[in-house]
Amino acid sequence: MVIVRHARDLPRHPHGVCFAFGMFDGVHLGHQHVIRSALLDAAAHGALSGAVTFDRHPLSVIHPERSPLLLQPLAARLRAFEALGVDTTLVIPFTPEFSQITGEAFIEQLARDAGRIRSISVGNGFHFGHERSGDVPVLKILGHRLGFTANACAPVSIGDSRVSSSRVRKCLRAGQLKEASELLGRPYSVSGRVQPGDQLGRRIGVPTANLDVRGLELPPHGVYAVRVTHQSRVLPGVLNLGVRPTVTAAGPLRFEVHLLDFTGELLGEELEVRLVARLREELRFANLEALTAQIRSDIEAARTLLG
Repeated sequence: MVIVRHARDLPRHPHGVCFAFGMFDGVHLGHQHVIRSALLDAAAHGALSGAVTFDRHPLSVIHPERSPLLLQPLAARLRAFEALGVDTTLVIPFTPEFSQITGEAFIEQLARDAGRIRSISVGNGFHFGHERSGDVPVLKILGHRLGFTANACAPVSIGDSRVSSSRVRKCLRAGQLKEASELLGRPYSVSGRVQPGDQLGRRIGVPTANLDVRGLELPPHGVYAVRVTHQSRVLPGVLNLGVRPTVTAAGPLRFEVHLLDFTGELLGEELEVRLVARLREELRFANLEALTAQIRSDIEAARTLLG
């Protein structure tokens, strides 16, 4: 998949491009429905399929106090696009200056810079542009004038409610991993590059890979049995998610994964950590020896659960 930061850098195709528009945080079933609309159009026209998204949540610029925690970092979002079969993605840097562009002006500029647009697919309630000036009716008017079809995709529902990023976040906060996975259409996971840690795990004989999860919506603190994907290998592991109250009174949030029966260096490597089940809540122990004993017990519990 080709990834660009400006529409003029998008690859050109004689039959044009069919876009899916959205923030697509989580790339859940509703987002996948919109993206597949663009994929189907592209196949019908023999055109490129494309996604248009932002490098950060628009609210983080427009109303930072209302900006939600994200379900996945940008790199994971892009991998999800590629897995669905998207040919190219335009990642727009969402800046204060960009936030002032009206919906109409944005589409007109995109049409000038991107070449021939065959269709644009969005969610039925999608708004875009300064003060939400663009919506589906505006997109249809612009499509008639600029020569593309505007597709308004109906929401996807599970149970009595539609699938949404906010619903996934609510499930995660409640520790409902199975329900979150159903909404996502895939097992819930957290991904990122391994960061340097304080080597405490290594000193007690349980080395961990530490991921930076700042800005992400996460399930409750605790210890989880996990499966970790590293360079196409899937390995069993144990995750500690929390602030390590035994070690420090007010430490930062930690996402520390111990891979069972693994030897090797992971610093700087990309990991995808799929949370399978919560083994226990986060606890404060009397001393480091008691914590170490519990960690050993957690490892055996994870080994049994993961088979």
